[in-house]
Amino acid sequence: MGTITDAHVPFITPQFRFQWEEVQNCHVILYPEGMVKLSASAGEILRRCDGLRNVGAIITDLEQQFPGADLGPDVRKFLEDAHAHGWIRTR
Repeated sequence: MGTITDAHVPFITPQFRFQWEEVQNCHVILYPEGMVKLSASAGEILRRCDGLRNVGAIITDLEQQFPGADLGPDVRKFLEDAHAHGWIRTR
């Protein structure tokens, strides 16, 4: 996949599990071989990748939560990276 657009609808790939990990005090992605600790911003983005909202709606929601920031380019870049790692798919 190339560029993530606002029309794409991202969701967590079934072989990965996204959850809050109390011991780590952060969101993580679990998979059979291990775990990835996520930054707070990565957790906020992936938390919204529910297969129902498109990228544009995710960006709008984040910009309402964190006013004054143009988050679109960073969100799209993170989602492209997450897709490259296989953490998410889009439709």
